[in-house]
Amino acid sequence: MTAGTETTATTDTTEGAGTTRTTPPAGTTAPVRTTAAAPREAAAPHPRRRYWRAGVLRGGIELRHLLRNPKELSGHLVNVVVALLLAGYISDKVPGTQIPMAHLTLSGFAAYLLLQIGLVNLPQILVTEREEGALLRLRATPGGIPAYLVAKSLLVVAMAFGTLVLLLGTAALLVDGPLPHGPGGWLTLLWVSALGLLAVVPLGAAIGAVLPNPREALALIMLPVMALLITSGAMFPLSSLPEMVQKIASVFPLKWMAQGLRSALLPDAARAAEPAGSWELPTVALILTAWAVLGFLLAIPLLRRAARRESGSRLAERHRKASLSGGRGV
Repeated sequence: MTAGTETTATTDTTEGAGTTRTTPPAGTTAPVRTTAAAPREAAAPHPRRRYWRAGVLRGGIELRHLLRNPKELSGHLVNVVVALLLAGYISDKVPGTQIPMAHLTLSGFAAYLLLQIGLVNLPQILVTEREEGALLRLRATPGGIPAYLVAKSLLVVAMAFGTLVLLLGTAALLVDGPLPHGPGGWLTLLWVSALGLLAVVPLGAAIGAVLPNPREALALIMLPVMALLITSGAMFPLSSLPEMVQKIASVFPLKWMAQGLRSALLPDAARAAEPAGSWELPTVALILTAWAVLGFLLAIPLLRRAARRESGSRLAERHRKASLSGGRGV
Protein backbone atom coordinates (compact mmCIF):
# COMPACT_ATOMS: atom_id res chain seq x y z
CA MET A 1 0.00 0.00 0.00
CA THR A 2 1.34 3.40 -0.93
CA ALA A 3 0.66 6.77 0.60
CA GLY A 4 -1.25 7.76 -2.53
CA THR A 5 -3.81 5.07 -2.04
CA GLU A 6 -4.45 5.71 1.67
CA THR A 7 -7.34 8.09 2.15
CA THR A 8 -9.21 9.45 5.16
CA ALA A 9 -12.73 10.76 5.42
CA THR A 10 -13.17 14.27 6.71
CA THR A 11 -16.22 15.74 8.44
CA ASP A 12 -17.27 19.39 8.08
CA THR A 13 -19.61 20.76 10.71
CA THR A 14 -21.29 24.12 10.32
CA GLU A 15 -22.32 25.45 13.70
CA GLY A 16 -25.76 26.94 13.81
CA ALA A 17 -26.64 25.62 10.33
CA GLY A 18 -28.34 22.56 11.76
CA THR A 19 -26.60 20.05 9.36
CA THR A 20 -23.57 17.74 9.44
CA ARG A 21 -21.86 16.95 6.08
CA THR A 22 -19.55 13.93 5.58
CA THR A 23 -16.96 14.22 2.75
CA PRO A 24 -16.06 10.89 1.13
CA PRO A 25 -12.43 9.93 0.41
CA ALA A 26 -10.80 11.37 -2.70
CA GLY A 27 -11.42 9.47 -5.92
CA THR A 28 -14.71 7.95 -4.77
CA THR A 29 -18.18 8.81 -5.94
CA ALA A 30 -20.09 8.11 -2.75
CA PRO A 31 -23.03 10.49 -2.30
CA VAL A 32 -22.89 13.21 0.27
CA ARG A 33 -25.05 12.41 3.29
CA THR A 34 -26.74 15.21 5.15
CA THR A 35 -28.06 14.51 8.62
CA ALA A 36 -30.44 17.00 10.18
CA ALA A 37 -29.42 18.04 13.64
CA ALA A 38 -31.95 18.70 16.37
CA PRO A 39 -33.44 22.15 15.75
CA ARG A 40 -33.04 24.71 18.44
CA GLU A 41 -36.80 25.25 18.50
CA ALA A 42 -37.18 21.79 20.07
CA ALA A 43 -36.18 23.31 23.37
CA ALA A 44 -39.13 25.68 23.24
CA PRO A 45 -42.05 24.76 25.54
CA HIS A 46 -45.08 22.95 24.15
CA PRO A 47 -47.87 25.34 23.02
CA ARG A 48 -50.22 24.04 25.69
CA ARG A 49 -47.63 24.73 28.36
CA ARG A 50 -47.29 28.25 27.06
CA TYR A 51 -51.06 28.72 27.25
CA TRP A 52 -51.14 27.45 30.80
CA ARG A 53 -48.22 29.67 31.77
CA ALA A 54 -49.84 32.71 30.17
CA GLY A 55 -53.15 31.86 31.85
CA VAL A 56 -51.55 31.53 35.27
CA LEU A 57 -49.75 34.86 34.86
CA ARG A 58 -52.92 36.57 33.69
CA GLY A 59 -54.90 35.02 36.55
CA GLY A 60 -52.38 36.35 39.07
CA ILE A 61 -52.65 39.84 37.59
CA GLU A 62 -56.46 39.76 37.72
CA LEU A 63 -56.40 38.48 41.30
CA ARG A 64 -54.11 41.33 42.37
CA HIS A 65 -56.43 43.77 40.60
CA LEU A 66 -59.38 42.32 42.52
CA LEU A 67 -57.61 42.64 45.86
CA ARG A 68 -56.73 46.27 45.12
CA ASN A 69 -60.27 47.17 44.07
CA PRO A 70 -62.47 47.88 47.13
CA LYS A 71 -65.59 48.20 45.01
CA GLU A 72 -65.29 44.65 43.68
CA LEU A 73 -64.36 43.22 47.07
CA SER A 74 -67.33 44.88 48.75
CA GLY A 75 -69.79 42.61 46.95
CA HIS A 76 -68.22 39.49 48.45
CA LEU A 77 -67.96 41.09 51.89
CA VAL A 78 -71.65 42.05 51.81
CA ASN A 79 -72.60 38.40 51.27
CA VAL A 80 -70.55 37.36 54.29
CA VAL A 81 -72.14 40.09 56.42
CA VAL A 82 -75.65 39.01 55.37
CA ALA A 83 -74.87 35.40 56.33
CA LEU A 84 -73.56 36.48 59.75
CA LEU A 85 -76.64 38.61 60.40
CA LEU A 86 -78.93 35.70 59.52
CA ALA A 87 -76.97 33.36 61.78
CA GLY A 88 -77.11 35.84 64.65
CA TYR A 89 -80.86 36.31 64.22
CA ILE A 90 -81.86 32.61 64.07
CA SER A 91 -82.12 30.96 67.46
CA ASP A 92 -84.10 27.76 66.77
CA LYS A 93 -82.83 24.18 66.73
CA VAL A 94 -82.71 21.81 63.77
CA PRO A 95 -85.89 19.69 64.05
CA GLY A 96 -85.25 16.43 65.91
CA THR A 97 -81.79 17.52 67.12
CA GLN A 98 -80.08 19.93 69.50
CA ILE A 99 -78.03 21.49 66.70
CA PRO A 100 -78.53 25.27 66.24
CA MET A 101 -80.44 26.16 63.11
CA ALA A 102 -77.86 28.91 62.55
CA HIS A 103 -75.24 26.23 61.84
CA LEU A 104 -77.42 24.66 59.16
CA THR A 105 -78.06 28.10 57.65
CA LEU A 106 -74.36 28.96 57.55
CA SER A 107 -73.54 25.63 55.90
CA GLY A 108 -76.18 26.21 53.23
CA PHE A 109 -75.11 29.81 52.71
CA ALA A 110 -71.53 28.63 52.12
CA ALA A 111 -72.84 26.42 49.30
CA TYR A 112 -74.88 29.32 47.94
CA LEU A 113 -71.80 31.57 47.82
CA LEU A 114 -69.98 28.98 45.71
CA LEU A 115 -72.99 28.79 43.39
CA GLN A 116 -73.23 32.57 43.16
CA ILE A 117 -69.59 33.00 42.20
CA GLY A 118 -69.91 30.40 39.45
CA LEU A 119 -73.39 31.19 38.09
CA VAL A 120 -73.70 34.94 38.77
CA ASN A 121 -70.30 36.60 39.08
CA LEU A 122 -68.54 34.67 36.31
CA PRO A 123 -71.22 35.25 33.60
CA GLN A 124 -71.24 38.96 34.43
CA ILE A 125 -67.46 39.12 34.09
CA LEU A 126 -67.53 37.30 30.75
CA VAL A 127 -70.35 39.43 29.31
CA THR A 128 -68.75 42.68 30.47
CA GLU A 129 -65.36 41.81 28.98
CA ARG A 130 -67.01 40.67 25.76
CA GLU A 131 -68.70 44.07 25.51
CA GLU A 132 -65.34 45.75 26.04
CA GLY A 133 -63.82 43.81 23.13
CA ALA A 134 -61.74 41.30 25.12
CA LEU A 135 -62.87 38.30 23.04
CA LEU A 136 -62.17 40.18 19.83
CA ARG A 137 -58.60 40.93 20.94
CA LEU A 138 -58.11 37.33 22.06
CA ARG A 139 -59.01 36.05 18.60
CA ALA A 140 -55.94 37.78 17.21
CA THR A 141 -53.68 36.36 19.94
CA PRO A 142 -52.24 32.84 19.51
CA GLY A 143 -53.62 30.73 22.34
CA GLY A 144 -55.55 33.70 23.68
CA ILE A 145 -58.81 31.86 24.39
CA PRO A 146 -57.23 28.92 26.33
CA ALA A 147 -55.08 31.29 28.39
CA TYR A 148 -58.12 33.46 29.06
CA LEU A 149 -60.13 30.48 30.34
CA VAL A 150 -57.26 29.34 32.58
CA ALA A 151 -56.99 32.85 34.05
CA LYS A 152 -60.72 33.08 34.72
CA SER A 153 -60.76 29.62 36.32
CA LEU A 154 -57.95 30.59 38.68
CA LEU A 155 -59.69 33.86 39.54
CA VAL A 156 -63.00 32.13 40.29
CA VAL A 157 -61.34 29.42 42.41
CA ALA A 158 -59.44 32.04 44.42
CA MET A 159 -62.62 34.12 44.89
CA ALA A 160 -64.66 31.08 45.95
CA PHE A 161 -62.21 29.62 48.45
CA GLY A 162 -61.31 33.06 49.80
CA THR A 163 -64.98 33.85 50.42
CA LEU A 164 -65.56 30.42 51.97
CA VAL A 165 -62.62 30.77 54.36
CA LEU A 166 -63.72 34.30 55.29
CA LEU A 167 -67.29 33.18 55.98
CA LEU A 168 -66.39 30.16 58.08
CA GLY A 169 -63.61 31.95 59.94
CA THR A 170 -65.63 35.03 60.89
CA ALA A 171 -68.68 32.90 61.73
CA ALA A 172 -66.60 30.73 64.08
CA LEU A 173 -65.21 33.82 65.81
CA LEU A 174 -68.33 36.00 65.97
CA VAL A 175 -71.38 33.72 66.14
CA ASP A 176 -69.87 30.37 67.20
CA GLY A 177 -70.31 29.04 63.67
CA PRO A 178 -69.56 25.46 62.61
CA LEU A 179 -66.18 24.13 61.56
CA PRO A 180 -65.22 20.64 60.31
CA HIS A 181 -64.63 17.98 62.96
CA GLY A 182 -61.35 16.20 62.38
CA PRO A 183 -59.34 15.51 59.20
CA GLY A 184 -62.25 13.67 57.57
CA GLY A 185 -64.46 16.74 57.87
CA TRP A 186 -61.82 19.01 56.33
CA LEU A 187 -61.28 16.55 53.50
CA THR A 188 -65.02 16.41 52.80
CA LEU A 189 -65.20 20.21 52.87
CA LEU A 190 -62.37 20.39 50.33
CA TRP A 191 -63.65 17.85 47.80
CA VAL A 192 -67.28 18.98 47.99
CA SER A 193 -66.23 22.62 47.44
CA ALA A 194 -63.90 21.73 44.56
CA LEU A 195 -66.43 19.43 42.88
CA GLY A 196 -69.19 21.98 43.43
CA LEU A 197 -67.11 24.63 41.65
CA LEU A 198 -66.44 22.22 38.79
CA ALA A 199 -70.19 21.72 38.54
CA VAL A 200 -71.16 25.41 38.38
CA VAL A 201 -68.21 27.26 36.81
CA PRO A 202 -68.55 25.67 33.33
CA LEU A 203 -72.29 26.39 33.47
CA GLY A 204 -71.50 29.99 34.33
CA ALA A 205 -69.12 30.21 31.38
CA ALA A 206 -71.79 28.76 29.07
CA ILE A 207 -74.37 31.24 30.36
CA GLY A 208 -71.94 34.13 29.94
CA ALA A 209 -71.36 33.10 26.32
CA VAL A 210 -75.05 33.49 25.40
CA LEU A 211 -76.23 36.40 27.55
CA PRO A 212 -76.99 39.51 25.47
CA ASN A 213 -75.34 42.28 27.53
CA PRO A 214 -74.26 43.18 31.08
CA ARG A 215 -77.41 45.23 31.72
CA GLU A 216 -79.66 42.21 31.29
CA ALA A 217 -77.28 39.59 32.66
CA LEU A 218 -78.01 40.13 36.36
CA ALA A 219 -81.79 40.21 35.87
CA LEU A 220 -81.77 37.01 33.80
CA ILE A 221 -79.56 35.12 36.24
CA MET A 222 -80.68 36.19 39.71
CA LEU A 223 -84.30 35.02 39.49
CA PRO A 224 -83.50 31.32 38.88
CA VAL A 225 -80.61 31.46 41.37
CA MET A 226 -82.87 32.83 44.11
CA ALA A 227 -85.45 30.17 43.28
CA LEU A 228 -82.76 27.52 43.77
CA LEU A 229 -81.75 29.09 47.08
CA ILE A 230 -85.31 28.83 48.39
CA THR A 231 -86.10 25.33 47.11
CA SER A 232 -82.78 23.53 47.63
CA GLY A 233 -82.80 23.42 51.42
CA ALA A 234 -79.77 25.65 51.71
CA MET A 235 -81.34 27.94 54.32
CA PHE A 236 -83.63 25.50 56.18
CA PRO A 237 -84.21 21.72 56.27
CA LEU A 238 -85.28 20.35 52.90
CA SER A 239 -87.58 17.85 54.64
CA SER A 240 -89.89 20.73 55.58
CA LEU A 241 -90.67 21.40 51.89
CA PRO A 242 -93.31 19.57 49.80
CA GLU A 243 -92.19 16.30 48.28
CA MET A 244 -92.54 17.62 44.73
CA VAL A 245 -90.27 20.55 45.54
CA GLN A 246 -87.72 18.13 47.00
CA LYS A 247 -87.69 16.08 43.82
CA ILE A 248 -87.22 19.16 41.64
CA ALA A 249 -84.45 20.49 43.88
CA SER A 250 -82.62 17.16 43.76
CA VAL A 251 -81.99 17.68 40.04
CA PHE A 252 -79.88 20.83 40.55
CA PRO A 253 -76.38 21.08 42.04
CA LEU A 254 -77.10 23.52 44.91
CA LYS A 255 -79.05 20.94 46.88
CA TRP A 256 -76.15 18.48 46.76
CA MET A 257 -73.50 21.12 47.40
CA ALA A 258 -75.36 22.24 50.53
CA GLN A 259 -75.87 18.65 51.67
CA GLY A 260 -72.18 17.84 51.20
CA LEU A 261 -71.07 20.92 53.13
CA ARG A 262 -73.50 20.10 55.94
CA SER A 263 -71.90 16.66 56.20
CA ALA A 264 -68.51 18.35 56.64
CA LEU A 265 -69.58 21.11 59.03
CA LEU A 266 -72.36 19.57 61.14
CA PRO A 267 -72.27 16.60 63.52
CA ASP A 268 -73.75 13.26 62.48
CA ALA A 269 -76.89 13.95 64.53
CA ALA A 270 -77.92 16.48 61.85
CA ARG A 271 -78.58 13.62 59.43
CA ALA A 272 -81.98 13.25 61.08
CA ALA A 273 -83.13 16.41 59.25
CA GLU A 274 -82.11 15.08 55.82
CA PRO A 275 -84.90 13.59 53.65
CA ALA A 276 -83.00 10.30 53.28
CA GLY A 277 -81.78 10.26 56.88
CA SER A 278 -78.14 10.20 55.69
CA TRP A 279 -75.61 12.44 53.96
CA GLU A 280 -75.61 10.39 50.71
CA LEU A 281 -72.06 11.45 49.89
CA PRO A 282 -71.66 9.01 46.95
CA THR A 283 -74.80 10.52 45.40
CA VAL A 284 -73.42 14.01 46.07
CA ALA A 285 -70.25 13.12 44.15
CA LEU A 286 -72.20 11.49 41.31
CA ILE A 287 -74.65 14.38 40.77
CA LEU A 288 -71.97 17.08 40.95
CA THR A 289 -69.73 15.14 38.54
CA ALA A 290 -72.62 14.81 36.09
CA TRP A 291 -73.23 18.57 36.21
CA ALA A 292 -69.50 19.23 35.71
CA VAL A 293 -69.44 17.04 32.58
CA LEU A 294 -72.60 18.68 31.24
CA GLY A 295 -71.20 22.13 31.90
CA PHE A 296 -67.96 21.44 30.03
CA LEU A 297 -69.87 19.95 27.09
CA LEU A 298 -71.92 23.15 26.87
CA ALA A 299 -69.27 25.73 27.72
CA ILE A 300 -66.54 24.82 25.22
CA PRO A 301 -68.64 25.02 22.01
CA LEU A 302 -70.59 28.05 23.21
CA LEU A 303 -67.43 29.99 24.08
CA ARG A 304 -65.86 29.09 20.73
CA ARG A 305 -69.04 30.19 18.96
CA ALA A 306 -69.06 33.47 20.88
CA ALA A 307 -65.41 34.10 19.95
CA ARG A 308 -66.01 33.30 16.27
CA ARG A 309 -68.98 35.65 16.08
CA GLU A 310 -67.04 38.59 17.50
CA SER A 311 -66.08 41.25 14.97
CA GLY A 312 -65.27 44.93 14.94
CA SER A 313 -68.65 45.81 13.40
CA ARG A 314 -70.56 43.87 16.07
CA LEU A 315 -68.56 45.54 18.83
CA ALA A 316 -69.16 48.99 17.34
CA GLU A 317 -72.88 48.29 16.99
CA ARG A 318 -73.16 47.21 20.62
CA HIS A 319 -71.35 50.35 21.75
CA ARG A 320 -73.68 52.46 19.61
CA LYS A 321 -76.80 50.86 21.12
CA ALA A 322 -75.37 51.25 24.62
CA SER A 323 -74.70 54.94 24.07
CA LEU A 324 -78.20 55.46 22.67
CA SER A 325 -79.86 53.70 25.59
CA GLY A 326 -77.74 55.71 27.99
CA GLY A 327 -78.69 58.90 26.23
CA ARG A 328 -82.38 58.15 26.54
CA GLY A 329 -82.00 57.50 30.22
CA VAL A 330 -80.59 60.97 30.81
